Amino acid sequence: MLEKTYRSMNAQIEPGQELINDTIELMRQQSRHVKHKTRPMLRRPIVAAAMFVLCIVLATPVLAANVPAIYHLMYLVSPDVAQFFAPVQKAYEDNGIRMEVVSAYIHDSTAEIYVTLQDLTSDRIDETTDLFDSYSINRAFDSAATCQLVGYEKETKTATFLIRLTEWGNQDIAGSKLTFSIREFISRKTSLEGVAVGIDLGAVGEAEAVQTVDALGLSGKNIGSFAGDSGGHVMLVPGDTLYTPTEGLEVTAIGYVEGMLHIQLATSEKLTLDNHGYFYLVDQDGNQIQSDYSVSFAKGLDSDARVDYQEFVFDIAPDEIEKYSLRGSFWTSGLRTEGSWRVTFPLLVSE
Repeated sequence: MLEKTYRSMNAQIEPGQELINDTIELMRQQSRHVKHKTRPMLRRPIVAAAMFVLCIVLATPVLAANVPAIYHLMYLVSPDVAQFFAPVQKAYEDNGIRMEVVSAYIHDSTAEIYVTLQDLTSDRIDETTDLFDSYSINRAFDSAATCQLVGYEKETKTATFLIRLTEWGNQDIAGSKLTFSIREFISRKTSLEGVAVGIDLGAVGEAEAVQTVDALGLSGKNIGSFAGDSGGHVMLVPGDTLYTPTEGLEVTAIGYVEGMLHIQLATSEKLTLDNHGYFYLVDQDGNQIQSDYSVSFAKGLDSDARVDYQEFVFDIAPDEIEKYSLRGSFWTSGLRTEGSWRVTFPLLVSE
């Protein structure tokens, strides 16, 4: 099965005709540029460098993601960047899931790591699998991280990710070894994007009840103008379910507060399944109007009955609201898998 996984990863990086044509055109452009300044014999190193990069791309499974973009970036910045991805190929199994650190590129304060997850016993991994910010490296410094699903092989139930971690404060990643770990992942995700929300905005009036909450999060295009960044925030009091966009998400209140439209979205299992969504308005010309700001808060923070809320606020007057329709996008997950996957590998820092 492992052989099939690697065969599949290699098959994905076969160069398409577009990549070949772009490569030839790049070499021609570089050759024309060089010809004006140097003798024609200097074309050979350019061609050799391009072929060198192409060979690396074709021979390195970790470059399976978006080959044309990676190739062009490496060619324009440095023809030998690909060689810095050192093979690791160390794995760990837990809860019937096999995690393998395939390859890593460590440079200055950044670690780029290709990781695969394979389900050995069931069907918990699919093309929607998300590591849910549960991955880390054993460093004393805080870091920013991104994770991109770059491939999924249904036959072997294997998902491949590119993870990039950057130390804050420009702290170089140093030492002889590095430990990468994952605590959990979610899968069976569904999405509803740009769907109509079955609420009559023309029937919305003043809020029946409000409360002052401490925000867990603030966002929005005009957050500084309306919500500020300190103190309590006046929000709607949750009530009965008014509308259910999808399982796990409910509209629990809607109304005007001080002339601004508030729409409240209640989320169950937000911390375990990452259920979330947002609302926006569409005017008569089809233009989208995003909320001016939103406030996140929760009830029952330390209990099993915790419910998370996000309230979206629009600066639209009541006598103007009938010119708009309400739409939204919503995402939910159906499965959360926990475990303790950890791999320690030699740290090869690129100069």
